Amino acid sequence: MSEVIVVTSGKGGVGKTTTSASFATGLAQRGFKTAVIDFDIGLRNLDLVMGCERRVVYDLVNVIQGEATLKQALIKDRNNENLYILAASQTRDKEVLTTEGVEKVINDLKGLGFDYIICDSPAGIEKGAHMAMYFADSALIVTNPEVSSVRDSDRILGLLGSKTYRAENDLPSIKEHLIITRYSAKRVNTGEMLSVADIKELLGVSLLGIIPECQSVLSASNAGSPVIRDDGSLAGKAYSRIISRFLGEEVPDDSAKKGFFRRLFASNKEKELA
Repeated sequence: MSEVIVVTSGKGGVGKTTTSASFATGLAQRGFKTAVIDFDIGLRNLDLVMGCERRVVYDLVNVIQGEATLKQALIKDRNNENLYILAASQTRDKEVLTTEGVEKVINDLKGLGFDYIICDSPAGIEKGAHMAMYFADSALIVTNPEVSSVRDSDRILGLLGSKTYRAENDLPSIKEHLIITRYSAKRVNTGEMLSVADIKELLGVSLLGIIPECQSVLSASNAGSPVIRDDGSLAGKAYSRIISRFLGEEVPDDSAKKGFFRRLFASNKEKELA
């Protein structure tokens, strides 16, 4: 049975698209047929991160408005036959998205046998974000360890619990998972960032994983390759652990690993002193 997952956060620039790309890629690497949809109408970045920007002919809006079929618009990933991308339009307005149109796209994807449908939400709480989360079964709440980011994520949690198909039809609640990105133990220790415990307490959502600050994230984005494919990087390994946890595998909680981030910090410190 297909599962619809929204990757969301109220604040921009926290790593939603990076997370969408790596999460979808990780599921495809595990053998699941996966589609990832860019809902950021007018901006469109997912295709860049996925390295398929030159292959976009038709997009989500074309499909909704009947200008192309879903099969015409889906872009098959070059590296994994299980992974497909549906790009956003760069020239349209978010208002062109309709509940009926989005529902049809998602139902058609289910009909094509996709195990997972990942919805990459734009920032904010306007129509694009609402459409991305409306039909979700699960949500990945992406936040940075900063007060403004956590506050905006709390606002999104309110919307997930009140303005989605499941909420409006009295169905079981959307399963919520927390992903903390750009985490730096050094900056937490100096009080520049919130701790993992602070964020978990403020949001009350189960932690799926922590992505440390890592240069490989930017390098991977610039190269058009999801960072999870860089299995030698800290971020790539962190996303792989997230996939394992999401699929129910026994993986230690990053925040509970004894000295994990302290060892990371100490290792970097040793390099500085060497």
